Amino acid sequence: MTTSKDRAQGFARQAMAWLEERKVPPTPDNFRLAYAYTEGENVELKRSFDALMAVGSNFDTDTMSAQQKRYFPTSADSKLTAEFGDKIATEVNSVLMLLSKASQDHSAYKRALSTASGELEGKLAQDAVKALVNQVIGATRTMEMRTQELETKLNTSSQEVAELRTRLEETQRDTLLDHLTGIANRRAFDIELRKNVERSEASPEALSLVMFDVDHFKKFNDTWGHQTGDQVLRFVASCIADNSRPGDAPARFGGEEFSVILPTTSLADAVSWANRICTIVRSKRLIKRSTGGNLGVVTISAGVAKYKPGENVSQFLRRADTCLYAAKHSGRDRVVSEADTAVIAAAETEAA
Repeated sequence: MTTSKDRAQGFARQAMAWLEERKVPPTPDNFRLAYAYTEGENVELKRSFDALMAVGSNFDTDTMSAQQKRYFPTSADSKLTAEFGDKIATEVNSVLMLLSKASQDHSAYKRALSTASGELEGKLAQDAVKALVNQVIGATRTMEMRTQELETKLNTSSQEVAELRTRLEETQRDTLLDHLTGIANRRAFDIELRKNVERSEASPEALSLVMFDVDHFKKFNDTWGHQTGDQVLRFVASCIADNSRPGDAPARFGGEEFSVILPTTSLADAVSWANRICTIVRSKRLIKRSTGGNLGVVTISAGVAKYKPGENVSQFLRRADTCLYAAKHSGRDRVVSEADTAVIAAAETEAA
């Protein structure tokens, strides 16, 4: 039986072979790209690499660096995350030092009380008793002052750590958001899809995936401009998000493509839902905000697949993508599911 460890080792060997064949230095960044390509779960990356190889591109330093920035960028958010972590660590260290000092003060206070108790057991002159009482009072006041300092510092640090944690959580959420459309981005989609696939492996409940693509989007962009194209993308995203159920996971997959993970949803129900989204988008007439001009009707195509137990994320995604391709090939403005075998076969035959 093949384990996840065996598969990972197999992908690693293929990645090293891929790098060696193209004389690409096996640096950590290059290996990460090669591994992602051989694994195939990042469909967009795989397409990009296949296209480069098809035209005989050299995978030189510039090419690999460009691919690294595209698919595994080191964002400012990562630096902020590290910065927040450093600040939290500083606050924690400060509190730990104060606690250590408070512990020492407590031990000294305990010793002072113990000494006073021992001396009081003997017979002392009135002046000696008075001096001893003053000593205990002084130690008590010192302890009260240290305790107040500790309480103040703990309250301040608690507020600062809470604020830093809130900012860190906001930053982390921000890295999973597509800023143009306001819905989840590709990174968030990849994370959510893996979670749902793992959940489906442990549960008999159905899991479906819908892939959407805006029809003739390039032509629309060329005609009306990119700002208006952005308006269309926001419109389609809102139609999808506003009609998704709690628990569904809509995301911008990339470019003019959108994806929606539908947990506990059969193939038939997913197809019905996708058709409803297509109808909603088709029923609206868009107006160009700057001029009030009529942009006409926007349509979208959709591909739908249901998860098959035992397949990996890449296979599941590829089947939904194949259905989307068939929908585009067979006329657009329609939904094709994996059950539409004749339509898929016709698209694959012509593509071949």
